[in-house]
Amino acid sequence: MGANSPHIQDLFDYAGAIAGCEKRDAEALRRLYDHASPYLLGVALRIVRDRQTAEDVLHDAFLKIWTAAGSYDGSRGEARGWLFSIVGHEALNTVRGRLRAIPVDEDVAQALDAQAALAAYASEFDAAEQRVLVGRLGECLGELEVPKRDSILLAYLDGCSQGEIAKRLGAPLGTVKAWMRRGLRALKECMQ
Repeated sequence: MGANSPHIQDLFDYAGAIAGCEKRDAEALRRLYDHASPYLLGVALRIVRDRQTAEDVLHDAFLKIWTAAGSYDGSRGEARGWLFSIVGHEALNTVRGRLRAIPVDEDVAQALDAQAALAAYASEFDAAEQRVLVGRLGECLGELEVPKRDSILLAYLDGCSQGEIAKRLGAPLGTVKAWMRRGLRALKECMQ
């Protein structure tokens, strides 16, 4: 089983390391980085899709972890989730920064905002609650019509643009945009 397997318990003391960062203990930061950076780099890489940019995101995230360690509140969620949300937000901000330089259609901007909101929302729950949310998301995706579901999955899991989705599905771009807009609306309603 791999390190990301749900059957292997991660015994690292994330909360203790964050508390050390709050006290400006450089050794705590080094331990946290050594242990968590491979996982966090994977999160950043899935979002920004470029290794060098993902490494920059990870660097910025660890600066934020160091300076904002005092804002971690264990009553609001697990320490590991807090770290993942910081990296996710940094990565999304990086993507948004890149997108500001090029014209972006409103659907892409809304999708990025929805992804950031979902990451922030999920970070407030413990691991068991997050598994329930993911299960609910799977159920809601299963209720969508196939073209809407496929469009959303291609966008979020494969990182395809709407133009790429249109080519893959052999559908007009306007149709794909409508599928995604209606599919995201239906997902939002189903998840409430």
